[in-house]
Amino acid sequence: MTITIRHRTAYRFAAPVFLEPHLVRLRPRSDGAVRLLDFALEIEPPPAVRADNLDLDGNVVTHAWFEGLTTELQLCTSARVETLRADPFRFLLAESERSLPYACAPDRAAGLQQYRVAPDAAHPEVRALALAATRDAERDQVLFPLELARRLHRECTVQARPDGPPQPPETTLATRRGACRDLAVLFVAGCRAVGLAARFASGYAARAGGAGDELHAWGEVYLSGGGWRGYDPSLGLAVADRHVAVAAAARPRDAAPVTGSFRGDAAARLEVDVDVRAC
Repeated sequence: MTITIRHRTAYRFAAPVFLEPHLVRLRPRSDGAVRLLDFALEIEPPPAVRADNLDLDGNVVTHAWFEGLTTELQLCTSARVETLRADPFRFLLAESERSLPYACAPDRAAGLQQYRVAPDAAHPEVRALALAATRDAERDQVLFPLELARRLHRECTVQARPDGPPQPPETTLATRRGACRDLAVLFVAGCRAVGLAARFASGYAARAGGAGDELHAWGEVYLSGGGWRGYDPSLGLAVADRHVAVAAAARPRDAAPVTGSFRGDAAARLEVDVDVRAC
């Protein structure tokens, strides 16, 4: 499937401000599930210095340094990708690896340390949710992430919240409502509560009818034999060929599409336009 993405983010300032260095994570990830065919990022005002780098999680990040004063910052991207993973369950997991709660094999525990927590460190209500999903999944590591995603989709209401960081997972669980990023954080916490390595992912999803009009967030779980696999609690499904990730990290703030600040005494207004189409 081919997916095209157009994304504009604009910050309007009531008075001239000085832009501090910014990090931009909007380049679609190119991996075993997605092939990046074309990408462009335009930044206004043009940065004095611009560099594309890999961050600690392996995401492509554009660093932008600015000079002078401005009343706006605009980021416009266009991308075309080919998605390759029509069947999200096409992998094998050894029987010795399937049981939950999961004790990570020593030879990979160190590499996954930042994506895991001690199960007893999880919030009690989050752990109770995860254990209930574990029972319904028959303690099977392959079945559990999908069961948890489906449970959150059934029990939680997705609501629009254009800006702000994700809620703590226990808050989303208590209210049974949140934005997609809130449900993604709760999903990640639930996976970690049973010993799995999990991380927050941001990107785009082409919805039913072939289009999408906003950034999206979901969770990724590391499964031996499957690698990092995505599960979307907002939609209650395993991520296949309609999702395009741009970044994934242990902490949501490290997968944020734009990170930066400004100096100046001015109110700021945010504008976002996203168009995602699948064909």
